[in-house]
Amino acid sequence: MTITMYGIPNCDSIKKAKKWLEQAGIDYEFHDYRKQGVDTEMVTTFCQQFGWEKVVNKRGTTYRQLTQEQKDTLDEATAITLLVEHPAMIKRPVLLVDEHYYLGFKADEYSAIFNK
Repeated sequence: MTITMYGIPNCDSIKKAKKWLEQAGIDYEFHDYRKQGVDTEMVTTFCQQFGWEKVVNKRGTTYRQLTQEQKDTLDEATAITLLVEHPAMIKRPVLLVDEHYYLGFKADEYSAIFNK
């Protein structure tokens, strides 16, 4: 089983997800958006998996700092461009387990994914 978690290390959701995986004894790789970066292909894949509206973290500071015009004209193409420029605006964590993607952290969902 190959597991990759995507996000930024200082995010509370990432910290909770990492702790859950570590307590369950599950090995994973962590892809740090800030250190390893993101590209259009990665963000497009996330948007195809979840829908761009779910990938955009509207609760974070980065989104709130957008102009009202940027928010009002947001569509998939502009969202992808903004998410590549501002990876902190991608909802976290994105978890890739083999070929399956999961968005956000919920202990119950992780339990079901890993049958723990």
